[in-house]
Amino acid sequence: MTAIMRAISRAALAVTAADIVKHALLFCAACAFVFVFSLTHGLDLSPGFF
Repeated sequence: MTAIMRAISRAALAVTAADIVKHALLFCAACAFVFVFSLTHGLDLSPGFF
């Protein structure tokens, strides 16, 4: 049990601020993608449109 707690503690300490910022930016990019995708709902994006 102690070994498991040590492993979890080491893993939690290994998370840096850069990792948190990177994941926050990825989350924002995913939200922006879904938002833009939702705006095109119902819009004709077939090759003939271009």
